[in-house]
Amino acid sequence: MIKKNNYAFIDGANLHQGMNYLGWEIDYKKLRVWLTDKFNITIAYIFLGNIPKYGKLYAYLQECGFILIFKEVVYDNTGKPKGNCDADLVLKATQDFYNKSYDNMLLVSSDGDYSSLISFLLSEKRLVGILSPANEKKCSILLKRTGSKIYYISDQKNIIKK
Repeated sequence: MIKKNNYAFIDGANLHQGMNYLGWEIDYKKLRVWLTDKFNITIAYIFLGNIPKYGKLYAYLQECGFILIFKEVVYDNTGKPKGNCDADLVLKATQDFYNKSYDNMLLVSSDGDYSSLISFLLSEKRLVGILSPANEKKCSILLKRTGSKIYYISDQKNIIKK
């Protein structure tokens, strides 16, 4: 039985890249409802870089029920934005764990950089699982090796597709 106060921690860039790879768009309202229905998600954080031209998207995500946590963006010498949120996500998930804010956590990412966080939460029996924005082939082997339950967003296409 999945406990009632679960949080989702979503790597926004990883979700976006995964959806580009899969070639279809998410309906974020449907996604938010599905997260609540399937995993009892009460709080869903999306970690992303703050790029002013996406202000309307950010407002829409908030309307859908997501809490946005922004990382300052820097630009490389070609003008490409870089707003890596991995450390921020891990820190917030750890703070919320120690503050007993959630019963269990769901990670939405395919990034192996989160494997130590996943292993820790598994050892504490505080992990719902991982929702991979990629398919099984593209999900990091490091996440797979943790032994966590991995759900694939591609399996939910008929529920959450725009």
